[in-house]
Amino acid sequence: MKKLCSWLLAVLLLLPCGVSAFAEEPDSDVVLNVYNWGEYIANGTDGSMDVNAEFTRRTGIRVNYTTFDSNESLYSKLAGGGADYDIIIPSDYMISKLIDQGMLAPLEFSNIPNYQYIDEEFRDPVYDPGGKYSVPYTWGVVGIFYNKDYVEKEVTGWDILWDTDYAGKILMFDNPRDAFAIAQFRLKQSVNSTDPEEWEKAAALLKEQKPLVQGYYMDQIFDKMESGEAWIAPYYAGDAAILVDNSDSIDFVVPEEGTNFFVDAMCIPATSSHKREAEEYINFLCDPEIAGANMDYVGYSTPETAAKEYIDPETVNSPVHYPDSEILKNTEAFVNLPESVSKLADTLWAEVKMGGPGEAVVLVLIILGFLAVYLAIIFYKRRKRKRELAG
Repeated sequence: MKKLCSWLLAVLLLLPCGVSAFAEEPDSDVVLNVYNWGEYIANGTDGSMDVNAEFTRRTGIRVNYTTFDSNESLYSKLAGGGADYDIIIPSDYMISKLIDQGMLAPLEFSNIPNYQYIDEEFRDPVYDPGGKYSVPYTWGVVGIFYNKDYVEKEVTGWDILWDTDYAGKILMFDNPRDAFAIAQFRLKQSVNSTDPEEWEKAAALLKEQKPLVQGYYMDQIFDKMESGEAWIAPYYAGDAAILVDNSDSIDFVVPEEGTNFFVDAMCIPATSSHKREAEEYINFLCDPEIAGANMDYVGYSTPETAAKEYIDPETVNSPVHYPDSEILKNTEAFVNLPESVSKLADTLWAEVKMGGPGEAVVLVLIILGFLAVYLAIIFYKRRKRKRELAG
């Protein structure tokens, strides 16, 4: 990926400059364990800045960087108690859940002076009232990208994901919140509904879609669309924009029924052993030069207007990266659901993936039938053997 201002940043980064918010030098023996989404930080490839290496160069603090592919897998790691992370970057609704369960540490913002660059509209999010536990990292919307070489119909909304003409070439998100949200927008429901009947209706719509779906994926959606193996898929605007830029065949649209507005944010788990250094890492990522160079590579939208100065102007002016106010008015962010609703959603999602309780019952009956036949054959052979021995 070519970046118009990467050469300028490279020069600037060679100049003596500090990002530390602390009077004392950080402990160079500290290793920060950072847990983030895949392909979600500039790593030195394609002429980009190596963000973690630059942080270590400036502070002496090393970074152990690992990735996850869904908020649910992140939660499982934290809830399991075996993980030792200092920085995590979950999505909005998961942040809300982690706050409710006391799994995040409140941030000391005097250690994060670069928070001043976070735009005002991101400072009091619905998922973290008052913004006490999180600092926005990226934001975006969910839309549909499609291959114009094969999809001849006009794509304007979520209905295309239920179009039988494209059976076997449609992909779907492999996580319940994103998948259910698509059905909920199509049904004109709130994505944060607490009405069990509405979740049942959304599940029924997803079950109706299942025979048309090639598969349920997350990161693999990008590769399958790029290769032409699939033709239509929902995806996050940042990655979709990269694919659109790299292919003359791929286009992206924000559905007219509305869509999810998401924010991924930097948090510190309550179990972190290096909170002070973790806050310095957050402060570093909020530096406009660093944030700009990072988002210029990642392709997602920055919550810092000041960082746009260091991002390719074509990206800053792209309606995919930065949709207009009319589109943003027709979006809804996720928040944590009550436990009873969350459990219902998980149960319904399992039914969607398995084909529903009716199909599951049929499968069980078939298995029991085979078992009965097998036992009958064994019983018959034993009786026959006994008769032969008796004779």
